[in-house]
Amino acid sequence: MDKILLMLQLQSQLNDATNGEDWTKGLTKTGKTINWKRCIYMECAEMIDSFSWKHWKSINAQADWDNLQIEVVDVWHFIISLAIENYSQNFKGGIEDLAINISEFKSFRVIDVQGNTFDTQDTVIEKVENIMRISLNNDSLDIENLIQEFFDLVVMSGLNLESLYRLYVGKNILNQFRQDNGYKDGSYIKIWAGEEDNVVMKRVWEKNSNIKPDSLYKELTKLYLALNKS
Repeated sequence: MDKILLMLQLQSQLNDATNGEDWTKGLTKTGKTINWKRCIYMECAEMIDSFSWKHWKSINAQADWDNLQIEVVDVWHFIISLAIENYSQNFKGGIEDLAINISEFKSFRVIDVQGNTFDTQDTVIEKVENIMRISLNNDSLDIENLIQEFFDLVVMSGLNLESLYRLYVGKNILNQFRQDNGYKDGSYIKIWAGEEDNVVMKRVWEKNSNIKPDSLYKELTKLYLALNKS
């Protein structure tokens, strides 16, 4: 449960910094509407593009599992944001209560022990599209079902709780780095020497499994400054 609670806390802090402390009411500090469900299904569409699903183009291309895993983590950011908002608006409890409930899901016990095995392209896409269907349902929100379906996707994508946690923390730090370096006003450079910053962040994590979040931020800063000097 500790890793789930920490991810929820980090996401809440990031949302506070990015959108203002009243973001759970569905509005940013500038009054712009927040739609976490739309964020989810739009990211899911990007996730599907990790596969050669088009029957008319690049039909023999290999699946980009590394990109899929990054997209899975991006979706997780939005799912837990939606869950925190849902618990707040419906008086279900705070972040700690949400973490306890998530840790009791049967699918959570699966991601706590499994990982490293990819499912087939078609079954992964089917699971992603099911998550999209849940997020597109305007009649009601079954947040528990959404999270459990997501945990199924985690396992199918070759991840487990530990790898999901590590990638989440890495992406959380990258998101904060982006905000601190002009992401909102459009001045941030997302492609670093021909590679997307997501890929660079993931490689830094993989090269040093013991790196701390603040050290990761410093390493990203060093790489970004070197990019701007070149």
